[in-house]
Formats: sequence, C-alpha cells, structure tokens
Amino acid sequence: MSRDHVQSAERSADNAETPFLQLLARGAPAEAYEQPVLLARAESCPAARVAALEEAKLLALRVRSEMEGRRRREAELSALFETAHDLAGLRDVDAVLRAIVQRARSLLGTDVAYLSLHDEAEGDTYMRVTEGSVAARFQQLRLGMGEGLGGLVAQTARPYVTDDYFKDDRFQHTRAIDAGVQDEGLVAILGVPLMIGPHVIGVLFAADRRARIFEREQIALLGSFAALAAAAIDTANRLTETRSALDRLGRAHEIIRDRSGVIERASDIHDRLAELVLRGGGVHDVAAAVSEVLDGTVEFTGTDTAPSAALQASRAEGHAVRHGQDWVAAVAAGGELLGALVLGGHPGLDPVDQRTLERAAMVTSLLLLARRSAAEAEQRVRGELLDDLLDARDRDPRLLRERATRLHADLDAVHVVLAARLDTTAADADREADARRRLWSAASHLAATGHGLAAARDGGTVLLLPLGPDETATDLARRTAGQLGTAVHEAVTVGASAPLEALAAHPEAVAAAYAEGQRCLEALRLLGRAGDGAAAEDFGFLGLLLAGDRDISGFVGRTIGRVVDYDQQRGTDLLRTLDAYFACGMSPARTKDDLHVHVNTVAQRLERVGRLLGEDWQSPARVLEIQLALRLHRLSTAARH
Repeated sequence: MSRDHVQSAERSADNAETPFLQLLARGAPAEAYEQPVLLARAESCPAARVAALEEAKLLALRVRSEMEGRRRREAELSALFETAHDLAGLRDVDAVLRAIVQRARSLLGTDVAYLSLHDEAEGDTYMRVTEGSVAARFQQLRLGMGEGLGGLVAQTARPYVTDDYFKDDRFQHTRAIDAGVQDEGLVAILGVPLMIGPHVIGVLFAADRRARIFEREQIALLGSFAALAAAAIDTANRLTETRSALDRLGRAHEIIRDRSGVIERASDIHDRLAELVLRGGGVHDVAAAVSEVLDGTVEFTGTDTAPSAALQASRAEGHAVRHGQDWVAAVAAGGELLGALVLGGHPGLDPVDQRTLERAAMVTSLLLLARRSAAEAEQRVRGELLDDLLDARDRDPRLLRERATRLHADLDAVHVVLAARLDTTAADADREADARRRLWSAASHLAATGHGLAAARDGGTVLLLPLGPDETATDLARRTAGQLGTAVHEAVTVGASAPLEALAAHPEAVAAAYAEGQRCLEALRLLGRAGDGAAAEDFGFLGLLLAGDRDISGFVGRTIGRVVDYDQQRGTDLLRTLDAYFACGMSPARTKDDLHVHVNTVAQRLERVGRLLGEDWQSPARVLEIQLALRLHRLSTAARH
C-alpha cells in the first residue's frame, strides 16, 4: 500500500468518532449507532476505517448508557425533591398524593401505581389514589386488615414484592381481592409501607400486568416516595388539627399573624434545601442552612455519637424530640437509622421550626441514599482486591500496590487480617441474609474510612486494616468488634491475626492470616466470649495452637518474661525455685529440701514471684500456663547452648 493510502486510512480512523458524536448530540436510539459501520462496509471502506468505526461505536454506546443512567438518577432525585417542595407548600393533600403516585409509576415504568390507607372508623383499608388503573372493581376495593399483599406489608412494616401474585402463598388471598386484581390483570406487585413513626397508615404499590423482577434501587425509590406520602398525610392531619384548634380558640387572625414570619422561614429553608441538593451540596451544607434559618447550631452526627435514647425516641415517633437543651431529629430511610440532626442550645423550639428540622432530616436521608450507591460501587472494588489477596490470584506487587493506591490503601504498611461474624442466627433465611448484608456494609464503611479492605466470605466478613503505631492486634480486634456491633445493633465477634508486613510482596500471607483469625474467632465463641475481639496472644498457651506462626518465644515472654528478666538482671534463682516448687507438688517444705535452702528463703522467693506475675499466679489455669512456659524456656535455653 502506498504512503498516500496509509495516510488516508489514518485520517479516516482519526475522524471515526464524528458520526457517533453527532448521534450522541441528537439523542439517537441505540440501533442508530450501527448505521455508520454498515455504511462503511457497504462502501467497501478500508479495514482500518471499519475497525476504527467499530471501536468508536462501542465507546459511544458506553457513553450513551452512562448518560442515560445519569439522566435517570437525576430524574429520580428531581422527582423526589419536587415532591418534597410540594410538601413545603402543601394545600391539597390529594393533589400531592396523586403527584407522588404518578411520579412513582413514571420512574419505575410500571403499568399501574396506587395508594391505600387505613380507615380507622371502618377497621379496613381503601384505595385512596390510583394511576393507570382501568378496572372499576379494583379502584373501589376495600380490604380487611391483614388481607392480600398490602396486609402483609402492613403487618410486617416492610416492603414485599411478588413476581406472580396468584402463585404467591406468603399472604392471605381473598375472593374479593383476587377478583379485583384479576380484573385489573396485575401479575407483578411491589408494596412498601406508609409509616408515621412506628405506625403503618397505608401502603404504596407499583404493579405490572406481566411478570417482572423489581430491583433493589426501585424498591428503595418507592420507599422514598412512600415516606413523602406519609409526610404529606401527616402534614395534612396536623394542618387539620391546627385549624380546629384555631376555630375553638377564636384567635385565628392573631395566630396567623404571629406565625407568618415562621412560615416564611420554613418556606425559605425548603427552597434553600432544594437548591443545595440540585447543585450537589452535602449533609453538612444542609445542616449549615438549617442553622442559619433556625438561628442556632445544627450538626449532623452518626449513630455512634448521637444521644442514644433521644435518637431511638425520634426514630420511633417520627418527629424531633427534646434532649436537655437540644433537639434531636433521626435521619432514617427504609427502616435503617443513618444518623441524626442535632439542634444545640435551643430548648424552646416552635412547632413549625420543629417540622423544619424534621424535614431537613428527611432531605438529609435522601442525600445519604443517593451517595450510598456510589459508595457501594467502591465497596465492591475493595472486596475484589481483598478476594484476590486471599486467593493469591494476582502476584504482581506493582499491580497490587496500584490497585490499593486507587482505594487509598497502603499495602506496605503493617496490617492485621480480621474475621468477623454475627453471633445471632435469624429466624428465616431472608432476615439472616439481610443481617449479613448489614454486616458487610458496616465492614465496608469501616474499611473505607480506615484505609483498609473488606469482603464477604464464609458467611461472615473479612477485613484487612492497617495497625496503628501504638496499637496491638488485640486492640484493633476489640475496637472493630465494638464498631461493627454498634453499626448493626447485634453482637459481632472478631478474631485477629498477628500483624503482617509487605503484603504486596507476599500476598500468600493474607490467606494464612485469615485462617488464624478464623481460629481465634471460633475460640472466642467456644469460650463464651461472643461479641468480643481477640488475637492469638490473648489465649495464653491456647494461642500457640491458634497462631499461624506458633510464637513460642512470645508466649514464654508474656507468661514468665518478667521472672526471666529479674533473674538475668539480679542473678537470682527465681526460675529454678519455680521449677522445684512445681516438681515438689507446690510444697514449700519439700522445695527447701530439694534446693538445700531455708524454708523462709523459699517463701521470700515465691513472694517475689507473686509480685512479678500477679496475685493469681497459683490459680489452676495460670499454673498450667506457667509450667508450660517454664518447660519451653528450658528447652529453648538448652537448644541455644
């Protein structure tokens, strides 16, 4: 081929992206991206041109997929915050509920969406809002408490989904409900509870007339809409109560005038919160905005630092609660407690300002959920790297270091491998799987914030965490057990390996260390120390069996090291006295004969031993350890000489 032809082919490859950029610019459908390639082949273009077009097509399709995903997430967030803004200026609760149902149906792409509420007077539930329904009998359904899929959701206060309603026997079928569902032609149904505090007041549904699997993100999204719907109903009820109180007191004009400034502040904060979210603000930006409006100091705190009693009360009641001179509003989503907004030094809080704090907590929960999806992607990458280390699949130190660096981890630092497992067993497989997911999520968060790695393994979780400069493996194990237990609200047992160095150069050491951590974990459970953390060094002579490297010198040092040092520094015979004492059945009288010294000398030496080893040195467990350490010391000394 001539040079001109080669240059022409290169120019063709260089501008191969142009037609695909044009397709991206006008938002063309995916099938349109095949046209430039087909056209090039039909025109018998050079192979380099066709290959370049193929490569550009794949890249453009990936960009298009990413753009569609971003647009979808933006649409979800926009709909949620539009709904939250509707609540700020709530006038017609039916209009807000209709908007919620319409947006839920649109974003989930279902055939039908509907919302049912409890009727306290009649003792049953009824359809409040439907969208996409065509069957009159379905729209007029009234369900007895505990009946149908909605009854199961209401009883458990948890989301439930069925991909085939009529084949699902987890809930109670009735003739009236089944007839209505059959008239509507529904097959797959997802239901999430509407809750005010701990009480379920209704159910929000999304349904299809064909079999369908609802993704976790879709369940979470519908749950967010349900929270907004419950807030709308709660707000409407409170507005009704307020109006009734005003009528009874006959002071409507004065109260409205007094509250006008507060209401304006509430509207202002909702506008600010919406603006913050749209421009990518974080939870601390929300706290700062609320601080300015409420003329106080609002801070976001985690579940481990917030006042525990007030946090649980706020979560149970669904409202901000007073705690001394402060107010605490729980930040929760889908039944999960994420933290709290704490308003400090403001004991006399106006009811409208209290609602402002509560709604700010709701917006904060939405922000945290949005950021969790990104965090989960990083958690999966951390787990993949740790899996490769455990299986020693990637033995290239340079590549291992590069992968770790991207995750802000340093494989050249001293690390400890920790095996963690929940101590309780759930009543059913779903709850046990949920508990394990919560443990993995908490461990992944701990690893991300501590520059380590975490992965799910063997029914529990394994972590690789850096060891602090003044920290032992035992300290790290106990701290990790406490942090994970607090995060999942259950006892978590943690076994730790001995410290490891240069992991990138010796990845095979991670698997051995994990096995050692598992042995320590099982030892803790067998010894009745579930919910605790420990390393092999904590088990005395049992640690020799648990440790992967059989650290005999470490065991001897921990057990009788102070006596050995005392003899070496002062030239005494405390070790020989201990040997004779145990050989003579722990009898001072026989010991003095064996050593050819006075009995008072034996007593004085044993008293010194007690001060060095502790008052319990003659307890059965300690005696066994000390005798084993004496024998190992004697053997090691003889080997050196």
